[in-house]
Amino acid sequence: MSHQLIATYLKDHLAGSEGALELLQHLKNDQPASSVSHFANELRAAIQAARLELEALMAKLQIAQSRPKKMAAWIAEKMTELKLRLDDTADGPLRRLEILEAISIGIAGQRLLWQALAAVAQEDAALQGVDYQSLDQRAEEQRRNLETYRLEAAKIALKSE
Repeated sequence: MSHQLIATYLKDHLAGSEGALELLQHLKNDQPASSVSHFANELRAAIQAARLELEALMAKLQIAQSRPKKMAAWIAEKMTELKLRLDDTADGPLRRLEILEAISIGIAGQRLLWQALAAVAQEDAALQGVDYQSLDQRAEEQRRNLETYRLEAAKIALKSE
């Protein structure tokens, strides 16, 4: 295993999780008393738990977190937030749909991370000892739960008048 390449890969995924957490916070704050807000809060906790798993793996491999990557992810999230506000200035249904889709893409990336690490762990002892299958299944469950809200948001945002 190229330590530098695995370090870059893990740091990128860790930074990506930062953006997802920020978007979920926006979703939660947009309509604080709604079922979407409650779901966003639960999903945020689940993504934070997955993030802790990733941080633990990075610590095991002695990979430090990257401040520049975290900053780049923060800037990317702020640019995404600006784009969303330009598309739907009233924090309305299109904004909600686009946030949910961005998070869905992030969860797909999380699944790809766990699957890639599971494949490499078969040949690399340093990556063994993590239940990648359970992590992948948890991410898939997150995506399935999110899909209900995403499709409802699509019905509202994209309906013909």
